[in-house]
Amino acid sequence: MKLYTKKGDAGTTSLVGGKRVSKAHQRVMAYGDMDELISWLGLLRSEVSEEFQLHRIQSFLMQASAHLAADHQVTKLKPLDEGEILFLESEIDRMTGAIPTQEAFVLPASPAISSKCHIARTVCRRAERMAVRIEDKSEQDMIAIRYVNRLSDYLFTLARYLCYLSGNKDDYWIP
Repeated sequence: MKLYTKKGDAGTTSLVGGKRVSKAHQRVMAYGDMDELISWLGLLRSEVSEEFQLHRIQSFLMQASAHLAADHQVTKLKPLDEGEILFLESEIDRMTGAIPTQEAFVLPASPAISSKCHIARTVCRRAERMAVRIEDKSEQDMIAIRYVNRLSDYLFTLARYLCYLSGNKDDYWIP
């Protein structure tokens, strides 16, 4: 089977369910940003311990992307588990309890892994903004939006936690 189909050469693609839409369609833009986020998490995953469960997060995002890519309720898609939002919240709380209180806005800096978390966080926020723009949001889309909202908080906290573990201090922006 060839990787290319040539069906997208005119600027369209298929949503899950078969409907053809522009590659600039809100759903395509949203799951495209999620794809970029999943890739950034892969880079982070290659550099941090499994304790941060980035594989678990990537897997959930793949499932959430499939829902964002669906033009209607597709019965073959497994429903999103809202418990994954609670998992992120518990991890945020765990890491926050171990690091100093934030004193001001944080400027991404050393170590590099911390800055990579901040990049992933900003891509996550873009993915959230694109998903929010989807006009005909389903209940599953709303779960995906809540998840990426919490994930950006997780990535911010992870950046600070990794900075702390490396022996560095947060670099604060003091106007």
